[in-house]
Amino acid sequence: MTRRLKLTEGTLPVLVVLAILLVALAFAGPAYNEPAGYLALLKRAAPLMILAIGQYFVIVSGGFDLSVGSLVTAEVVIAARLIDGEEGATAWVLLFMLGFGALVGLVNGLITTRLLVPSFIVTLGMLLVLDGAVFLWTGGAPRGALSDAFRTVGRSGFEVPLLGQVPWSVVLLAVIVVAAVFFMRGGTGRTLVAVGDNETAVRLGGGRVERLRTLAFVLSGLSAAVAAVLLGGFAGVSAQVGDGLEFRVITAVVLGGVLLGGGRGSVVAAMAGALTLEALFSLLNLLGVSGGLESAVQGVIIIAAVAYASAGSNLFRHKAVNQEKKNVKEETAAQQ
Repeated sequence: MTRRLKLTEGTLPVLVVLAILLVALAFAGPAYNEPAGYLALLKRAAPLMILAIGQYFVIVSGGFDLSVGSLVTAEVVIAARLIDGEEGATAWVLLFMLGFGALVGLVNGLITTRLLVPSFIVTLGMLLVLDGAVFLWTGGAPRGALSDAFRTVGRSGFEVPLLGQVPWSVVLLAVIVVAAVFFMRGGTGRTLVAVGDNETAVRLGGGRVERLRTLAFVLSGLSAAVAAVLLGGFAGVSAQVGDGLEFRVITAVVLGGVLLGGGRGSVVAAMAGALTLEALFSLLNLLGVSGGLESAVQGVIIIAAVAYASAGSNLFRHKAVNQEKKNVKEETAAQQ
């Protein structure tokens, strides 16, 4: 007996759009006539795709995480200051970054679930706290330097016949993608989606809603730490490295068909949404469209995707109500 691969609702549309954009890139730029061009696209998109995985966990469980952009900036700035060019400090600083990301996610999750503060407010406050702390610590000009070992994952790769240089960031992305897919197919992942869909039912079934939602924020914080490693290696140290990432990653997740408010969506579609967004901006750049249009495009995508999801949800509810009325009529006729 063979198992058929079944795409989650909302995955197919974003995959179709992604395929169209990838073909358009091949016509718009000669760099995309070879595999190296698409590998470079994946290298640029890897941080956003990893962030999209973490954001997916939070959104599908019914929350928001607006702190990821400022967390990425804080992670890069802190790493540069602690390493200060010393190769021997790389390993423990990487572990510290993961721990710091998990800690920020834990704080977000505990305040949201234990103090019952909306996640939008909690993570917005964390964004401001991290931005302010980074500015006070650096004065707007980060000090220190990242070691060559730290930057290897973000900017280097290895040679593969026919493909050319495969970036290490793409390999890391592939590992995280596989881990995320297996996680969502397991019991914890399925329950996480159920929390966003019907929290009361999960509670009645013995599910620990608070722990699951806190776990989602911790995973989001960890994804921000990993993205910071890649961005630090690729772009270097900057006090603006994470600016706007929180809105870009939410756009990517929504573009992937994940329902704001939780309960529906695929982690694969969320990552595909991030890659689609990066491919779209690359195409616009090749066509000579101003980079200032990016914010407008993100806004249009969010409004259109949410409107589409809302319309689909209303249609589903309308069909369910009609089916229920039909069942009642049939039962009544049978009794008579």
